[in-house]
Amino acid sequence: MIEFLNGRLIEKNPAYAVIECHGVGYYVNISLQTFEKMGASESCKLFIHMVVREDAHSLFGFSEPQERQLFRNLISVSGIGPNTARIILSSYKSEDIFSAIATENIDLLKSIKGIGAKTAQRIVIDLKDKVAKDLPQLEISSLQDNTTKEEALSALAVLGFDRNRSTKVLQKIYSGNSSELSVEQVIKEALRQL
Repeated sequence: MIEFLNGRLIEKNPAYAVIECHGVGYYVNISLQTFEKMGASESCKLFIHMVVREDAHSLFGFSEPQERQLFRNLISVSGIGPNTARIILSSYKSEDIFSAIATENIDLLKSIKGIGAKTAQRIVIDLKDKVAKDLPQLEISSLQDNTTKEEALSALAVLGFDRNRSTKVLQKIYSGNSSELSVEQVIKEALRQL
């Protein structure tokens, strides 16, 4: 499996990008979200999901691991293939889709081209529990000073603490304390609360 591609951006348009890695050009299908985040930089890193079929091997690229995880969740739903999942991700931001699934906002999902009422209901039923597990990670990554939080979260994971529980504790620490905290202070406080 290919985890990510890091190389030189040769060509980019709203549907795909071509990335050169060590002399090999990879054609990668992308969403509009990823297209917007790629910018005009010559160097490029995309997180990859590879789809293998009898007649084709396709690469789907994402600017962030959360978007790739949402894509993987969507294609696990019966009746949603990679191209439909890419259309869903192109229609709304990942945060909006996560929120729509978590709050059972079927109208938002039905507004996406190719998604009817039954498919929207199936998405909510199949993914509500999965999205609930992913939401704490999404919330912590959207907070300011993400680097300190990610370092603290990684340290707690290495120490053997559950990621979701650690995420909730870190959110509590940062919501109750507006002053600038070092990674060490955050970890010490988290260890008191875990």
